[in-house]
Amino acid sequence: MDAPILFHKPYMTGNEIPYMLKVIQSGKLNGDGIFSQSCHEFLEKRFRASKVLLTTSCTAALEMAAILLDIQMGDEIILPPFTFVSSANAFLLRGAKPVFVDIRPDTLNIDETRIESAVTAKTKAIVPVHYAGISAEMDAIRQIAQKHQLKVVEDAAQGVNAQYKNRFLGTIGDIGAYSFHATKNVTCGEGGAIVLNDEQYCERAEILREMGTNRKKFLRGEIDQYTWVDMGSSFLIADLLAAFLFAQLEQMEEITSKRKKIYEAYADALRPLEKKGIIRLPVIPSECTPNYHTFYILLETGERRNWLIQKLQEKKIFSTFHFIPLHTSPYGKKFGYREGDFPVSESLSKRLLRLPFHLGLTPAEQEKVIEEIYDCLG
Repeated sequence: MDAPILFHKPYMTGNEIPYMLKVIQSGKLNGDGIFSQSCHEFLEKRFRASKVLLTTSCTAALEMAAILLDIQMGDEIILPPFTFVSSANAFLLRGAKPVFVDIRPDTLNIDETRIESAVTAKTKAIVPVHYAGISAEMDAIRQIAQKHQLKVVEDAAQGVNAQYKNRFLGTIGDIGAYSFHATKNVTCGEGGAIVLNDEQYCERAEILREMGTNRKKFLRGEIDQYTWVDMGSSFLIADLLAAFLFAQLEQMEEITSKRKKIYEAYADALRPLEKKGIIRLPVIPSECTPNYHTFYILLETGERRNWLIQKLQEKKIFSTFHFIPLHTSPYGKKFGYREGDFPVSESLSKRLLRLPFHLGLTPAEQEKVIEEIYDCLG
């Protein structure tokens, strides 16, 4: 009996357990240990970032960004509705209102041509979300932000190691946020990082993630005791998880290369269906270098997409949809939004199907996925 073809399976490099054992043997299991520092240094050097600090999640990184930007009650934040709830929640917790802007039909990223009309006197920041590891149009977004004196927070949860015009995602705006969740290319199960691209935020960010204390200065010997100096929370990731993550970061380029091969195999095999108008494949603009985070196809209708999910599942091939647009959710509607407000997001969300995509996917399994798609659609 054939084994099921899973949608996702975590990838192990081989060094995760040895590195975690080093942490256990050291007796220092808490945050900002040796491997946390190694991750910080690796990410800063690799991505040419001013400062990178590990956090418990990308959500936590976004929450830190909202505090660093001094988001207040009544402020407005511009973001796409086609995203995970954390993109909005991080700013809602500070009292801000989400102002949604529809997405582009090609990249599924925020439509930069619609952003400026959403800017008001209350707008404080733009939060582009780099969907599937493909960059939003950052030059245009930065120009709008500069014109209206707004901040840019990149939700690069899916964009670790992807680039826009030879700059790494997360390092282009004022602040960036990464995810190392179990479903991401490089992972530690649960984890994230905040990327600080403006020196003015670096010192306060250290304080925020140490529960509002100046403990980092104490550990560096800059003061003889530490105390409560600001608001904050426990945003530090355990060094056990940082050890797992560092093993993944060391092989990040190899991981990206292997994912590219799987991505291109899907694209090459399914392109004839796109030429027939049966499906649409992802679009990668020439200025973007993706990290091959996910592979999706767009079907003609939502009904067709749901039917294909069911047909694949009958063959023990597990595929899935993605985000339900936030403005159509029960909580999103509390802000006055309703279905029909952002038609591109609504249409693409209903028609998008994510295929099995992980480094444990064998060529034979991928070929089976492709054959079953052709049997259903071709």
